[in-house]
Amino acid sequence: MTNRTKRPIPMKILLVFIIFQGISGLAGGIGLILDPSGKSLKIPISWLEGSPFSNYLIPGLILFVVLGLYPLIVFYGLLKKLRWSWFSAFVLGAALIIWIGVEIIIIGYQPQPPLQLIYGLVGLIILVLVFLPSVRRFLKSGE
Repeated sequence: MTNRTKRPIPMKILLVFIIFQGISGLAGGIGLILDPSGKSLKIPISWLEGSPFSNYLIPGLILFVVLGLYPLIVFYGLLKKLRWSWFSAFVLGAALIIWIGVEIIIIGYQPQPPLQLIYGLVGLIILVLVFLPSVRRFLKSGE
């Protein structure tokens, strides 16, 4: 393996966080799409009171596409060092933080289970990692 193709450790960590987000976004999205009441995921429908949603179908679709499918596309782009992958990873981190922020505004902070905290940190870690010089250098070497 040459220096040109060797992934720095922060890049490997970024890939792990992005694939984690993609898989969990798909799983959560599918769960909400298949059961918009939220019962199967133990999410009370009462959390949606005062929100624009009467059930979890639309949030589930958004979760599935934006925080499930999109991270898998970003993961592929990062693996292949495609030109758009750095910006797409940045957008993913920002989207995840925005999603959690809007969720907290709509339903409030839910400490049990601590999913908002966990996924907020995942978004923050993705943002930190994409700005590390070793990650940026590695991705630029593919252009």
